Amino acid sequence: MSKLPTSPLTPSEKTAPLSSFEFWPGWIFYTPIVIYWVVLGLRYRDFSLPTAANPRIVTGGLCGESKSSILDMAGPTATRWIAPYTTLTTGQNDNSRALEAMSHKGLSLPIVVKPDVGCNGTGVKLARTENELYAALAAFPRTTPLVLQRLIPYQHEAGIFYIRHPDQACGSISSLTYKDIPTLTGNGHNTVLELLKQDPRTQLLLPLYTPRLEHRLNEVLPQGETLDLVFTGNHCKGAVFRNGANDITPALTAQIDAIMKDIPDFHFGRIDVKFESAEALRRGEKFEIIEINGVGSEAIHIWDKRTTLKEAYATQFFHYGETFRIGAKKRAAGWKPCGLWYGVRLWRRQKRLLASYPMND
Repeated sequence: MSKLPTSPLTPSEKTAPLSSFEFWPGWIFYTPIVIYWVVLGLRYRDFSLPTAANPRIVTGGLCGESKSSILDMAGPTATRWIAPYTTLTTGQNDNSRALEAMSHKGLSLPIVVKPDVGCNGTGVKLARTENELYAALAAFPRTTPLVLQRLIPYQHEAGIFYIRHPDQACGSISSLTYKDIPTLTGNGHNTVLELLKQDPRTQLLLPLYTPRLEHRLNEVLPQGETLDLVFTGNHCKGAVFRNGANDITPALTAQIDAIMKDIPDFHFGRIDVKFESAEALRRGEKFEIIEINGVGSEAIHIWDKRTTLKEAYATQFFHYGETFRIGAKKRAAGWKPCGLWYGVRLWRRQKRLLASYPMND
């Protein structure tokens, strides 16, 4: 297989059309996966068995888990690689409490504000100034737990999928995916909306981009000026994903393994990072962890436009199969899955929370 590109996307790559299934309705794409889950649940006699794969995390990270509670479990080795953060529950005196919490952790603006329970970048806001911070806090319903995290200075972002069976001394990286933020480049003549409609990819995804750019759609970008279309590196929010499997090296694997083994009983999930360069990442250097996701996360290289539908399903079946296999080993060691109906309750609660969050940046 030819080496996949590791540099930022060229203009032609950025405007490439979608794959045949990238934005299928979720119920269509995930129906075969749900069927596979049911088959595995019957075979292992427990539909919630994967939640035991990371038994110290609520539902194993399948749904409803707290982002900060996972990061809080990190030991000294892992903590050094996690971008500093603090937490806040919205309520009275949000502004002063947020500044006090940030000061206590040595944090300063710019800061990333995100819900502590969430997924797919929903509600994530970037605050560069105090007024933007106050506006972000006010946009959330009262009593919403939030994470305030230092903005990582590195430009590039990736998702690294990690798996370690309980009876294995070392884990492995099963997927590495680069996340590119799509941009528009002004020509001094066309509006933002016109530029969106001219781009072969963005013209197909206008409902993703136009709501968050509604105040700039009629703006004419000066010649050469660029505009990031999204802030969060999430595919469903418009980021472009590229398979970086060829950049999985022994050095990177060893570094990720050392970090994840410093989180008690963590065996399966995706680590989202920002990094300086692909060369440094291959060496296992100069990256910081944004967040750590459990059994509800995906090996997101399936959303690379070059991935075939067959390859995507093979990847999904392998990873969900691993959650059952690891869960079975943890169950044999005395850990208990969360239970099907408890998981359903948390999933419904998470859906309600997601619907209450503001639009992400």
